[in-house]
Amino acid sequence: MKRILWAVVLGVSVVSCLNGGRRGAAVEAVAEEKKDTVYPLGFCTDSFSVVTGTISSGDNFIGWMTRLGMSPQRAHSLSVAADSVFDVRKLRAGNTYQAYYKDSSALHYVVYDNSHVKQTVFRVADSLSAWTRVKPVEVVDKRADVTISSSLWVDMTAAGASPALISELSDIYAWTVDFFGLQKGDRFRMRYRERFCEGESIGIERVDYAEFLRGGTCLPAVYFDQGDGGNTYWNEKGESMRKAFLKAPLKFTRISSGYSLHRLHPVHGVVRAHTGIDYAAPTGTPVMSIGDGTVLSAGWGKGGAGNMVKVRHNSVYTTAYLHLSRIAVKAGQRVSQGQVIGYVGMTGTATGPHLDFRVWKNGSPVNPLKLESPPSEPVRPENLPLIDSLCRTLRASLD
Repeated sequence: MKRILWAVVLGVSVVSCLNGGRRGAAVEAVAEEKKDTVYPLGFCTDSFSVVTGTISSGDNFIGWMTRLGMSPQRAHSLSVAADSVFDVRKLRAGNTYQAYYKDSSALHYVVYDNSHVKQTVFRVADSLSAWTRVKPVEVVDKRADVTISSSLWVDMTAAGASPALISELSDIYAWTVDFFGLQKGDRFRMRYRERFCEGESIGIERVDYAEFLRGGTCLPAVYFDQGDGGNTYWNEKGESMRKAFLKAPLKFTRISSGYSLHRLHPVHGVVRAHTGIDYAAPTGTPVMSIGDGTVLSAGWGKGGAGNMVKVRHNSVYTTAYLHLSRIAVKAGQRVSQGQVIGYVGMTGTATGPHLDFRVWKNGSPVNPLKLESPPSEPVRPENLPLIDSLCRTLRASLD
């Protein structure tokens, strides 16, 4: 019986060798194809020489592929073959790519970096095809403790924390902390999750818990999703961190002129009231509505206001945004909190690019920096014990 089995085994081997041709080649091709699939990009990069580059401004897909070595006709055929995988209209200037060549001249593969995580691989030799590669992402639980001594950006970096945390913190505390008025000694503590791809930080997954401390005051914020599509950050009492109004209509600038009833006008040289806050910022900086409302007017304002948007939020509060370089809304349009309504400029009477932001309460001007904002709906009562438990546990982990 053993001899018969060995004969069968040897017979297969002999046939494979004798056929040496077609069957052996087919088996080898299948083995090679299966072997290729274990490579991250779907092919063995070691078999090629690689040229890296960046998509230029004005590049289109066919022009780009032609420059790499394809004929225009074949590049067009590739765009059709890859249509279900990659929209050639979404080729973006500044994105990087790698072109793989055989014998330094025959283009075989092109890898386009859609983002830090996603790549599109084009097979351009023999049959034309394309597929997507998603790089593995690692989420790391991290902590940070930052005390302000010069600026949030500098101090965050010096503490070894990701600067991307600044954006997260500004969103969480947008309704309770004035980021333009941070003082020396102010402190942020937080526990968060950061995303890494191939050892490089690609952003913040989520801030689980944060504290803002000033003097003896502590403002905690804990992440909890009730699953209703609403607020996700709460204080220890279950009150929403989201308020009716944002603290400021734009991010990360400086206040160049405050609210004053007796200010020397920088252009006219006379003393007159300045019933707003001037935020110095580069031209083109997005300006947001501080709350939900309806656009009363959007156009050229009176008395040197330049391009201006005025929003009525309710029967009590109205806001205005002056000197815009460009307006992004129309009169009568409904806007939501945080929606971009225009961009910083220096239209009208202005000595430099800035936003003049004004607030009226019951028709009378008020200091925007002293605007009191009511909270949104609190957490559901049945979730309050969990909020309290999360705050205690996460605070203890920071301590």
